[in-house]
Amino acid sequence: MRSAHVGQEVTLCGWIQYQRQGLFLVLRDFQGLTQIIIPQDEAHSHVKKVLYDAPVESVVRVTGTVTSRPPGQKNPRMPTGDIEVKVKTAEVLNSCKKLPFEIKDFIKKSEALRMQYRYLDLRSFQMQHNLRLRSQMVMKMREYLCNLHGFVDVETPTLFKRTPGGAKEFVVPSREPGKFYCLPQSPQQFKQLLMIGGLDRYFQVARCYRDEGSKPDRQPEFTQIDIEMSFVDQAGIQRLIEGLLQYSWPNERGPITTPFPSMSYAEALAEYGTDKPDTRFGMKIIDVSDVFRSVEIGFVQNAVNKPQGTVKAICIPQGAVNFEALKESAKSQFNQEVLHLILKPDESLKSPLSKFLSEEQQSELIQALKVQADDVVLLAAGEHEKCLVLGNMRLESANLLELRGLVLRDPTAFHFLWVVDFPLFLHKEENPAELESAHHPFTAPHPSDTSLLYSEPAKIRSQHYDLVLNGSEIGGGSIRIHNAEQQRFVLETVLKEDPELLSHLLEALKCGAPPHGGIALGLDRLICLVAGAPSIRDVIAFPKSFKGRDLMSNAPDYITPEELEPYHIQVACNRFFVSISCFLKIPFSLHMPI
Repeated sequence: MRSAHVGQEVTLCGWIQYQRQGLFLVLRDFQGLTQIIIPQDEAHSHVKKVLYDAPVESVVRVTGTVTSRPPGQKNPRMPTGDIEVKVKTAEVLNSCKKLPFEIKDFIKKSEALRMQYRYLDLRSFQMQHNLRLRSQMVMKMREYLCNLHGFVDVETPTLFKRTPGGAKEFVVPSREPGKFYCLPQSPQQFKQLLMIGGLDRYFQVARCYRDEGSKPDRQPEFTQIDIEMSFVDQAGIQRLIEGLLQYSWPNERGPITTPFPSMSYAEALAEYGTDKPDTRFGMKIIDVSDVFRSVEIGFVQNAVNKPQGTVKAICIPQGAVNFEALKESAKSQFNQEVLHLILKPDESLKSPLSKFLSEEQQSELIQALKVQADDVVLLAAGEHEKCLVLGNMRLESANLLELRGLVLRDPTAFHFLWVVDFPLFLHKEENPAELESAHHPFTAPHPSDTSLLYSEPAKIRSQHYDLVLNGSEIGGGSIRIHNAEQQRFVLETVLKEDPELLSHLLEALKCGAPPHGGIALGLDRLICLVAGAPSIRDVIAFPKSFKGRDLMSNAPDYITPEELEPYHIQVACNRFFVSISCFLKIPFSLHMPI
């Protein structure tokens, strides 16, 4: 309500946010806050008693007249700060007991407590804002895709079967002995089958499931804006997504400019040490191998003489970071040694390495890195992958500098970036002789590299593209393989997977499959960044904890042997493990600590 409503009689329902000495209270509803004046005259003593006795957070209904606030009592910080409602009648619809915490954003609460009483936490201004922002952006996305671009919103199954590769899947027992469903990691196969079915343009606000540990930007169940199109190329999908984000972007976050810049996977790793670079600040990784090529230090020579060996560095401005902690972090997390240099005000280098560097080499290093007085330089030597530790050091250094008050990353800036030309396959960490999909097994090879698929698959680029925002991957997609024989070769020969697990898809690809491609946007991550929330749990109504538990309902929970019986499984307990085994001796077990 605003000044235009002065003189109107209104009825309001909501929660009591504040109550002040029986004189007035602030009522909260889904639109905001309204000041309610409690009548003090004898004729309305019953109304006064009802509202005076009602505890904070009780649900009430009041009827009264909208009036202007007296001169000097208007509150410009409240949207309703020019008016108040003088109450005539009041009713307590439900009284509130003492709550475990106050519903005020400035009250500090542990995340565990917030999640245990999520229905109370949802009343906070910030959670209300985040969820309403999410709803508004999703609605705009639906409008853009369906009304402006002819997409069809299709729901795909949640109960599916195990698929090869990718993340671990949740297993769901069925009533058929020894047979289990799996919850899908994404609707990947279904959306490809929809293209084969001739739907041409599909999208879905899709629920996805991965049985993996939680992180601030990951949940075991999450939501994607899932998109697939027939007869499209990579550039077409990128243009669509840029338009989608521009159309749905909230006005209060300022406009976003398209087209988004693009960077190759190789360039991202070389300059930022990651495939999801935060481009809001500099501190790029610089190759300084040429400076060190003739330096007589054993491990440096060993590094630069290897086929993929390099020496790389980053320059941390204004120094004074705890570089010893950074070096220890590199050692503990990446098993990689990192060296440091400091440029003193007299332009001499302070470092264990300085005695091995000539004046000319020191000068070359200073110029290459644009080092200023008191800057700290971190160096890593080894094969290309070993130097990627500097990407992590770059982010940790930025955090340390910002803790000191130096603003490197504008919190109001949104830097989008397409990362393209990923490799189609990567060597497995546990067995480098074997390959795994860099994206997923359905990704098509780059047209220029297709011939390498049958001779040198490790060298192929893919038609895979990621969308990065402020250093977080918010979307990933690819042009798909639409040829059945090529798909079978990738599964069977390159990835060593059983193609029979995907026989339905391989059969469908033989039935006139059109060229197609798509992308999935991580809705939770996107909204988290737009809202400026510290965790995706702050933009999900009912999230899971870091360990994947629902602290409010205590799920997952035990079920009785009688409830398990229709699924032909039993729970055998011992001191250390719970294992699930089939009554019919089928070799299947799940283990979890008790």
